[in-house]
Amino acid sequence: MPGKDRATETLDPEDWEVFSRAAHALLDELIAYQRDVRERPVWRPVPADVAKDLARPLPATGAPVEEVLDDVRRLILPYPLGNPHPRFWGWVMGNGTPDAVLADAIVATMNPNMGGADHVAHRVEQVALRWLREMLGWPADASGLFVSGGSLANLTGMAVARHAKAGWDVRAEGLAGHAPLAAYVSEEAHSSNERALEILGIGARHVRRIPADETFAMDMGALRAAIREDRARGLSPFLVVGTAGTTNTGAIDPLDAIADVARDEALWFHVDGAFGALAWLDPEFRPRLAGLSRADYLAFDLHKWGWLPFDCGVIFVKDAASHLASFTVHPPYLHHEPRGAAAQHGDVPWCGDLGIELSRSFRGLKAYVALRTHGTEKWGRIVARNVAQARRLAARVDATPGLELLAPATLNIVCFRVRPAGLSEKALDALNEEIVLRIQESGFAVPTGTRVRGRYAIRCSFTNHRTTDEDVDAFVETVKRTAQAIPVP
Repeated sequence: MPGKDRATETLDPEDWEVFSRAAHALLDELIAYQRDVRERPVWRPVPADVAKDLARPLPATGAPVEEVLDDVRRLILPYPLGNPHPRFWGWVMGNGTPDAVLADAIVATMNPNMGGADHVAHRVEQVALRWLREMLGWPADASGLFVSGGSLANLTGMAVARHAKAGWDVRAEGLAGHAPLAAYVSEEAHSSNERALEILGIGARHVRRIPADETFAMDMGALRAAIREDRARGLSPFLVVGTAGTTNTGAIDPLDAIADVARDEALWFHVDGAFGALAWLDPEFRPRLAGLSRADYLAFDLHKWGWLPFDCGVIFVKDAASHLASFTVHPPYLHHEPRGAAAQHGDVPWCGDLGIELSRSFRGLKAYVALRTHGTEKWGRIVARNVAQARRLAARVDATPGLELLAPATLNIVCFRVRPAGLSEKALDALNEEIVLRIQESGFAVPTGTRVRGRYAIRCSFTNHRTTDEDVDAFVETVKRTAQAIPVP
């Protein structure tokens, strides 16, 4: 601004009182935004005029904070993806909590870099990781790290497995000149597993997609046969991935049986528990998830069935020494001092030594705050309620003529379709896709579409702490009305 001393200007507000009034007003609105979420459409498209207004030229000079925040209110807040809404059941997404909003505001205010150093944020994350290990029955001496989500958690764990099981120093030598490594995932496993293995140089041809059985869980006979075939071909099997809750249908792989194969074949056993690992909190599912405790590493997300805002994933590794050896690099500018800001907290490594992110936000605070605010017992009750809601929807589908389940509702995901008599498979696919799109565009709910054994399915994932049974029942009626309104050939 004219007259401003440029030698002393900062990015702080010129008038803190004005900024404070604007910030307090916005905070009140954000609280109301969550409180009144049910009163808004779940989703609506961004209008053309709003998109045009957002795409304004690069600003050379700044605007008053009140003006900027008014634009946020007008152009941004009304058009969310919608996952905070009680009737958002798309993909697998948590819907956030008010306490975590405050935690993220604290994180932005403190603004620590979690790559390393001795500061309180590092200690808070270690406490939160200890709680999570205890919550899921994992050993206290396992190493752990907050990451962006399941994709990076899977990549991190697989990098450790590659380092530990290759049989040579992969970091020093790379993969060339050695027998190709082979890994095994279910055909129902999340694509992030295959993508991570490709990034790590395993090669798509050496990632074996194991067929699933009639319950959509990994077939154990096919797994053992694939390992035998690969050894005969001169490959070096090193990793098998079990899924605790597949993204498409919620199926749970036979984790104990996979752990037996991994033991017999000297493989590392990875559990992708992106959302299903949290079903451990429901006592009904603990026997199905017993193999979690036998995994060499476990990946899961708290921004799915932990309901936290994005992003907040976790990786646990039992072999803490291999975890550290897979990533540690100590250039002189990251030297650890015996004391002071660059000291190491006890024997806990810097976060930057346990993964590929050196610059990373204080993700663990929202987990710490959420566990302090709600406790594991309440989390477990909501997990169980979400499972009950999935079963409620499946039962309504089974009891309604013209609706058809396409997969067992094993956990918290329901895949079904509308099936009027006399339509071809192609026509059924087109009808059900149109139903999904019309319901989304109406703003009433957000299911998403998928394919189950080649057939288009209406898919609902219940990882929503705000959903009620009434929402489930109203959704069934909406599906029926929407289908009746669509002309069919």
